Amino acid sequence: MTRPPTPDLLAQLAALLGPKGFATDDDSLAPWLTDWRGKYHGRAAAMLSPATTAEVAAVVRLCAAQDVAIVPQGGNSGMVGGATPDASGAQLLLSTRRMNRVRTIDRAAGLAVAEAGVILENFHNAVLAEGFRFPLTLGGKGSATIGGLVSTNAGGTQVLRHGTMRALVAGVEAVLPDGQVFDGLAPLKKDNRGYDLRHLLCGAEGTLGIVTAATLRLVPAAQDRATAWIGLESPDKALLLLRQLDAAIGAPLEGFEIVPHGCLDAVLRHIPQTRHPLGGDCPWYALVELAGDKADDLSARLETQLAIALQAGLIDDVVIAKNDRESDDFWRLRDSISEAERAEGPAIQHDVSVPVDLMPRFIADNPARLAAAFPGARALSFGHLGDGNVHHHVQPPAGVDGRAWIAAHGEDASRLVYSHVIELGGSLSAEHGIGQMKRDLFAALDSPTRLAALRAIKAGLDPAGLFNPGKLIG
Repeated sequence: MTRPPTPDLLAQLAALLGPKGFATDDDSLAPWLTDWRGKYHGRAAAMLSPATTAEVAAVVRLCAAQDVAIVPQGGNSGMVGGATPDASGAQLLLSTRRMNRVRTIDRAAGLAVAEAGVILENFHNAVLAEGFRFPLTLGGKGSATIGGLVSTNAGGTQVLRHGTMRALVAGVEAVLPDGQVFDGLAPLKKDNRGYDLRHLLCGAEGTLGIVTAATLRLVPAAQDRATAWIGLESPDKALLLLRQLDAAIGAPLEGFEIVPHGCLDAVLRHIPQTRHPLGGDCPWYALVELAGDKADDLSARLETQLAIALQAGLIDDVVIAKNDRESDDFWRLRDSISEAERAEGPAIQHDVSVPVDLMPRFIADNPARLAAAFPGARALSFGHLGDGNVHHHVQPPAGVDGRAWIAAHGEDASRLVYSHVIELGGSLSAEHGIGQMKRDLFAALDSPTRLAALRAIKAGLDPAGLFNPGKLIG
């Protein structure tokens, strides 16, 4: 049972962290007590901003001694309320944003050690200056932090070739719930000392440990890229195109995103300075990107394969970016979908995955299931077809009060979506985590065996439930 912090504990924490690391005033706390979507709102007794791993460990030891709960937070850009404290005001918010150093970049090994508070875009720039890139990116790169990305096992648009954050993490440093520091930064290729704590902490959403730094895998900076915006008839044809490109081009194929026309139309209406890449509308679009060396002649290879696809009737129209600016414009259309959807009105967002070969079936079948159960409800799917992950947004019927409809039917609609996903052998969280938004549905719908194992791990490492209570598994 957790307890609120005593005045004596708050005084000890203030003395430990100093004025830059301790705050209780409303102005300092307010921006960090609401999640990025504005769905969850909480209170905190104080915000703690340690600057070193040693300070994090000291904070945790003081809080553990008095059974005080801690909610870790990085860039506060998560999608499931996983970094928002509850409404009690008894929890402490621990921000890692002051831990923002890139400790080392090892050019020979292609590895870097970054602290938890390093912003992803800043990390991209730091390693690019050394001739490397970190092959994980997402729309929130300007605010998402390394610690948050590790803790949620983030994905993004390059998972097709490089995997999720877990695949890119070669080592982790974290503070455990008793205040001990787990130093697992060494990038060992072989390590058979039992359970892999590195992988356990990656994706744990701060419920098992507070990630303070990570050793991350880098790849050589791409000298060239080729990007295409493609019009096509259906996700089925998009999957056939993906298989063709993967077989013919292989490793340089790094991105394959699908976008329905409804999403593109919303972007064009709501996002300034965007334009339709093609001469006319198509039911679906694919955004494809290759990356590699100039010697690979990527544009020519992509053009050859798209000509074959056009002749075979897989695609209806295509434009290949002439330069980096046009490539960036294509990606801006994709990255602006969530912003445009918010401007359209309330919707229920689902971040789901199913086996890649079954994704067209899910995209085709789920809207019909929704409409049968909830007449007039609409669904749009977009995202990472290459790794079987789409963002599936359910919109209320046209002409109704959207917020009232979601309040009345949202949970049942989500249950229908997630039940369909699990029926296909999929996951109700592909890359954003469970947080508090999906916690109850996760407990109700997912495998009892999986849930029992997760709860046993949590009880073993954090028996008092001090780290991020109410998230993931309660």
